[in-house]
Amino acid sequence: MSMLADLVEVVIGVDTHKDTHTAAVLDARTGAVLARVRVNTDPDGYAELVALADEQSGLRAWALEGTGGYGAGLHRYLADAGELVVELDRPKRPTRRAGAKSDPIDAERAARDALARTRLTQPKTGPQRAALQMRLTARRAAVEAATAAQRQLHAMVITAPEAVRTRFRGQRTRTMITTAGRLRPTTAGGDIEAATALAVLRDLARRIRTLETEAASHETAIRMIVRSWRPDLLDLTGVGPIVAATVLTAWSHPGRCRNDAAFAMLAGAVPIPASSGKTIRYRLNRSGDRQLNRALHTVALSRLRYDEPTRAYADRRRAQGKTDREIKRCLKRYIARDLYRRLESPPQPLDAP
Repeated sequence: MSMLADLVEVVIGVDTHKDTHTAAVLDARTGAVLARVRVNTDPDGYAELVALADEQSGLRAWALEGTGGYGAGLHRYLADAGELVVELDRPKRPTRRAGAKSDPIDAERAARDALARTRLTQPKTGPQRAALQMRLTARRAAVEAATAAQRQLHAMVITAPEAVRTRFRGQRTRTMITTAGRLRPTTAGGDIEAATALAVLRDLARRIRTLETEAASHETAIRMIVRSWRPDLLDLTGVGPIVAATVLTAWSHPGRCRNDAAFAMLAGAVPIPASSGKTIRYRLNRSGDRQLNRALHTVALSRLRYDEPTRAYADRRRAQGKTDREIKRCLKRYIARDLYRRLESPPQPLDAP
C-alpha cells in the first residue's frame, strides 16, 4: 500500500471497545477533525458510522485498532460493504508522561497515525482463516491446561501420603495418568488425607484426559480445514497441520504482506544487525508474531533432524564459523521466504484423468 494521504480524502479513525466504538473523521489533506461520534457495537451502530462517513465527500479509508479483537465485528461489516480498512497495532502515544487520553482522542490519534505511516497493514480476512484462528486458540488453551494439570499431578504425588505415593513410584507421566484414573477413593480406613489424595489425583487424571481429547478434536478439525484450503503446505518437510494453520492465520490472504521480507519481519525472522568495530554479526529478532516464529522454529528443528540437505547445510555453515543459533536463524529466514512464495502462488489443480 502507498501512503494513505495519497489515496483518500477522508480518514475515519476508530477506537474500539467491547460495548462502544468511538470514531473521529479527519480531512486527509489538512488533518482537521470533521466529526466525532460514539456508537454501540452492533449492526445499527456500524450503520451509523457508515452514515456519518457518507456525509463527507471523496474517497475514504478506515483506521481501526484491534481488527482481530474488539474491532472484528466492525471490520467484517466494513469489508462486506467494500470499504478500505487499514489495521493499526496501536496508535503512537504522546512522548510526554502526562499525555492526555480519552476515546475521542485515541480515535483521532488512530486516524493521524494511519496518515503518517508509510507502510500500511491490511487486516486479516477470510472465513477459513477465522475458523483456523478459533481452533488454534482453543487447542492451545486445552494443551496448556492439560500441561498444568500434569504438573499438578506430579506435585500431588510428591506430597501425598506414602501409601498413595507408593502406587506411582518409578512411573512416567503417561503411566501415572493411567494409574490415577483407575484410583477408587474410599474413607473406610478412616484416613481422610489418603482418601482425599486419591480423589484429587483421580480427578486430575480425568481432567487431563478430557483436555487431551479436546485438543485432539481441535487438531483433527484444523487438519481438515488446512486440507480443504492449502493442502500443498502439508507436503513440505516439517510442516504439520498446526504449523500450517499458524502460518495461514498469520498470512491470511495474498497481498497482505508486500514481499517475503515483510512476511519474515512479521514472523520475527529478519536478522537484526548487531555489529561493532571489526565484528560483523547479526542477532535474533525477538519481535513479530511469536506464534508464527515458533512455527518456523518447529520446521527448522524438524529439518535439522530429518532432512539430509538441511543437515548438510548446517554442517557447511558450522565449518564457516556459524553457531547453531545463527544457523537456525538463517534457516528460519529461508523457510519464511519459501512459505511466502508458496502461499502467494495458489496450488495448481490436479489434472482430471
